Formats: sequence, C-alpha cells, structure tokens
Amino acid sequence: MLRALDVHDMLIIDRLALGFQPGLNVLTGETGAGKSILLDSLGFVLGWRGRAELVRQGADHGEVTAEFELSPHHPARAVLEEAGLPVEDTLILRRVNARDGRKTAWVNDRRVSGEVLRALSDTLVELHGQHDDRGLLNPRGHRDMLDTYADLQALLTASRAAWAGLSAARKALYAAEARVAEVRQEEDYLRHAVGELDAIMPEAGEEAALDTARRTMQAAEKIKTDVARASEALGLQGAEGQMSDAVRWLGGAADRADGRLDAPLMAIERAMLELDAAQRGVLDALDALTFDPRALEDTEERLFAIRGLARKHGVLADDLGDFAADLRGRLALLDNSERGLADLQAAETAAVAAYDAASDALTAARREAAVRLDAAMAAELAPLKMERAVFATQIAPGTAGPDGRDEVSFTVATNPGAPQGPLNKIASGGELSRFLLALKVCLSQAGQGGVTMIFDEIDRGVGGATADAVGRRLAALAQGGQVLVVTHSPQVAAQGAHHWRVEKRQTADTTTSTVVPLDPQARIDEIARMLAGDTVTDAARAAARALMANQGVTPA
Repeated sequence: MLRALDVHDMLIIDRLALGFQPGLNVLTGETGAGKSILLDSLGFVLGWRGRAELVRQGADHGEVTAEFELSPHHPARAVLEEAGLPVEDTLILRRVNARDGRKTAWVNDRRVSGEVLRALSDTLVELHGQHDDRGLLNPRGHRDMLDTYADLQALLTASRAAWAGLSAARKALYAAEARVAEVRQEEDYLRHAVGELDAIMPEAGEEAALDTARRTMQAAEKIKTDVARASEALGLQGAEGQMSDAVRWLGGAADRADGRLDAPLMAIERAMLELDAAQRGVLDALDALTFDPRALEDTEERLFAIRGLARKHGVLADDLGDFAADLRGRLALLDNSERGLADLQAAETAAVAAYDAASDALTAARREAAVRLDAAMAAELAPLKMERAVFATQIAPGTAGPDGRDEVSFTVATNPGAPQGPLNKIASGGELSRFLLALKVCLSQAGQGGVTMIFDEIDRGVGGATADAVGRRLAALAQGGQVLVVTHSPQVAAQGAHHWRVEKRQTADTTTSTVVPLDPQARIDEIARMLAGDTVTDAARAAARALMANQGVTPA
C-alpha cells in the first residue's frame, strides 16, 4: 500500500508531499493542472519508462521518494530477499534524475539497479488506463491473469514439474544419442586401437622396468669377461689357493716359531673369510650377467612396441592402461547403445505422456475458467451500459512450456455479430475504459495481493448513470485495499474516501503544480465545480451534496 509520495523539482512540481490512505483515493483538477505529472513522478520512482526530460527548469536534479507499507506476505518481500536487500514492513524507494539524464535509485537506502526497481514495482502498483500497455491491455499477461482468476496454482505446479521431467529426459536422450553417434564415427579406429593395446596389455611402470633390463643386458656383454677373470683370480687357481698354501706352510712352522706366527695365521684366516664373501658376490654377479640372447630381443621388442603405441596415441607410456580402459568403455557404450537408448526413449515417452496429461488438465481448467470469466464480464458490463458488448476469452494452441501450451487473449466485440478483436483495437476510448474496469473487477475476486491500483481517467467519455456505475465499482475494488483514481467525473469523485485537488499556480515567471487535500466542505466545492464548471453556484453545491449523499458519503 502506497503511504507517502514526496516529489522535488520534477517538471512543474517544486516540492510536494502527499500522504495516501487505504480505500478509494480521488485526485481531481482542471485539465492541465498537473495530474499526469504526478503520475509521471510516481512512475519515475517505480522505474517505469516515461518522459525523457523530468527535471524542473533551473534545478540541478529532480527527486522522488515513495513509501509503501508491506503486509506480512506481500510479494515484494520475495523480490527484496532475492536481491539481498533489507526486508522490513516499510519499503522506501528513492530515485534521482540528474540534469544530464543520469538516474540513480535506492531501496531502503541501498543502491539498486533499474531492473530490481522494476521487479519491485510489478508487485507494488498496477496502472490502468486507456494506454495501459503494462497491464490488462498486454496480451502477454492474459494467461497469468486467467490462471490467477481460476486459482490454478496446483495445476501449474504439476505442469512445471512435468515439464522439468520432460526436459531432463530429452536432455539425457539427446546427450546419449550424440555420444553414440560420435563413437559410431570412430568405431573402426576404436576396435583397431583396442586390439593393439589388448595384444600388449601394457602396465604402469613397465616401460621403465624394460628400459632398465635392456640397459643391464646390453652392458652385461661388455663386463662379463672381466667378472669371470676376477672370479678365477679369487678361486683355487688364484688367491684362494695361494692363501690356503700359505696357511698350510705357516701352520707347519708355527710350532717351532715360539708363537711369532699365531697373529699372522689369524689375520690370514680372517682374510679368507672376506675372500669367500667376495667370491660369492662375484659368482652372483656372474649368474646375473648370464642370459639368453633372445631375452634381450624380446625385451627390446616389447619396449619399442610400448613406446610406439604411446607416441601413436599421444599419451605417456604409463598412461596406456588407462587410455585402453577409456577406449574399451567407449566401445562398450556403442555395443550397449541399443538397449541404453531404448531405455532413455522409453523414459522420454513416459515424460511426454506425463506432460501431456498435466498440460491437458491445465487447458481444460482454463477453458472452464474462461466460460466463468466471460459470464462474469457480461454481468459487469450491463450496469456500465455495455449490455450489447461481448467479451470473450480466447484460448488457442501455443508453444509448449512449463505453464502449458495455451495462448490466452482477451477479445471484445462492441455489438453482437461484430468481429472480435483485441481490447485496444476494437473499443473506443470510453468503451475501453469500461471494459478495463469490468475486467479488473472480475479479476480482483482472486485477490489483489497488496497491490495499489491506479486508474488514470478510466471514466473518460462516460457520464450520468454509467459514470455512477464506474464510481461504485472503483469503490468496491478499493474495499480492503487501495485504489488511486484520476478523474474528471463528479460521480466518481463523490465515491472517494479521500480526495485531493491538483492545482496549477502561476506567477509572473513561474508555473508550479501542487496537490491540496480536501476537507468535507472543500470536497463539496470541488465536486460542484466538476458539475457546473468555473462558476460554482449554490445550486451546484446542492447537487454536489445530493450526489455525495446518494453515494453514501456524508457531506459537511
């Protein structure tokens, strides 16, 4: 609900502070007094597109502040949360327009983009009038209006879930088909490559082990002869035999040497133990250096084969095993593709059936709601002196989507038998206003959601009993909510719970617009002016009192 509007230096408004109330708020004034400027200022702070030049002449910038009161479940709260803005019971919008055209906006003292501002405005205010391209005249919103009127939230939730399931099923099927098609194009390569790799079955670390073994065998031919000679030099024909002879000779002489040979004998025995260890090591080395020449050929052949495959496929030798496993997996996908694709196709078929059922249920509910809405419109149009007009909710097949596959449009014919067409193409100015009002009355039965409704001269072109019917419906719309109406009709003005007069004030060199709240006596004078013109007579005042009394308003 709009509580306050402050305007500074906008067009011909110098400074203006307004406080609005629940119920029907009426703004009246002579033509050119500035009523449209007031709405332009409100639209500016809400982020709507409007006039390019808004700053008052001579001012550096213009500024508009709007204060709204949010109910506990107002949809603006969700917008604030999504934008990361403070969520409070009071919402303050402020927007500044610099002389150079730059525009800056704040929400609860936080800087915001125009996108956030417009998202909030969609939950705060509805503007209805003969140029209402944001609301009832916009066919893009007609389906949502019908769904709200019929309370189809449960069916919409089911349709959206079915659409999400169908989208996921199709995505999985398309992805699998693409993978199979890609693998099928390289099937010959895959089977040949897997055959080569399976023939060798390389293991991680094998290339390094084969290289080491190859180098060892290549070196063995060069050193084996020297190792064999060393083995002979250490054996019985060499050092071992000579040391054995030395021990035998010294042992025979030790008994006659008075102990002088004991230490040398012990040293030789220790040396013979070390010599034995050396002999065993040399013999082990000699055994290791002895190999079948074919082993070198086999090692080199496998080593070169592994390295060749690594180069061919552009991977490290140690990664050939994982690479082969990947190729086998792709072949398995191809080999099992028929069964896998069949399962995914069955899932897609089931998802299509689920979506068809959900969207068909939506279509049926919409058609039933359309009949009810058309009947409700016929009942509303009769008191507005349009009993011969025909309102029809058209439902046609459209592009499938989360909210079904229906296109909804509101069409009218001003007389029976006349061709149906869009609201703004068929109806004249006065007829269009009454169509819009009747439609809003019918749609409001689904709840206003805390939105402030503004009607800009929606009573243009009507008078008498028709204007009276318009006023009564505006008053009914305002019950439990808030409606602002800019009007030239005394019958509509008499229905207001709160009344302001827009005035233009001129001096020698300036023109400004202001808004004056009216007390009961001032209301009588204003409605009398609307009835009689510039010269307000006692008879006009009496007529104004009678009109207000007839509307249930107690005059002063």
